[in-house]
Amino acid sequence: MTTAPIGVFDSGLGGLTVVRALVARLPRESIIYVGDSARVPYGPKSPDTVRRYAKEIAAYLVGEGVKAVVVACNTATAHALPMLRETLSVPVVGVIEPGARAAVRATKSGPIGVIGTVGTIASGAYEKAIAEINPELTVMSTPCPLFVPLVEEGLLEHKATRQIVKLYLKPLAATGIDTLILGCTHYPLLVEQIANRVEGVTLIDSGAETAIEVSMVLQQAQIEAPPKASPTYRFIATDAPEQFLRSARRFLGPGHTIKRVETLNVT
Repeated sequence: MTTAPIGVFDSGLGGLTVVRALVARLPRESIIYVGDSARVPYGPKSPDTVRRYAKEIAAYLVGEGVKAVVVACNTATAHALPMLRETLSVPVVGVIEPGARAAVRATKSGPIGVIGTVGTIASGAYEKAIAEINPELTVMSTPCPLFVPLVEEGLLEHKATRQIVKLYLKPLAATGIDTLILGCTHYPLLVEQIANRVEGVTLIDSGAETAIEVSMVLQQAQIEAPPKASPTYRFIATDAPEQFLRSARRFLGPGHTIKRVETLNVT
């Protein structure tokens, strides 16, 4: 069981930033990643639909023998995490709770800002998670629906991207936030653009915080990979694997290579 892989899934490519953080934090662990590229994005879809997608992919990962499941999608975490924890036989970690805890630790005066997809922001998941830790904190949330397509098109430094970042973040910055949660796994690729628009604000990368949480979960369950483990990595897309392969390198960053992307058929 300890040499079994960690299963990670997202609606598309964004969860690869979580994989990147997991590899850095847990270099001995094997990983199976599923990007639901056939049905991306999850953000605008109904909670019931997102839960159905999440259940299908999580069941596939468990069938592949994973020892834990990481829901590397804020929208899926918001809508499906309780259901997955009730129904799966392995530990399940989402990206919202770790990010919320890190933001509460980081804030000095508040309020805390949150940016994410329409679905994540509409769910109020970060507000709920933060309120459970400290109900006195104020949370200011803003949906940024154009960030995901801009990142997936590789337009990280484009003039249009800078203008859209300014458009979304100017009202949020004016509220006096001192901490900002990047509530979508795509957003770390825009961190420089975002930081330029909220100077002096602490940015919280939920993916990096999730990797810390996964490490603790594996330790507590005593299912960490042994010291001499040789990790393997599988990458699976539900559509357009070649396009996924080309874009994935940008999300994983230098030093990470993907030679092959498998295909999983979904309905």
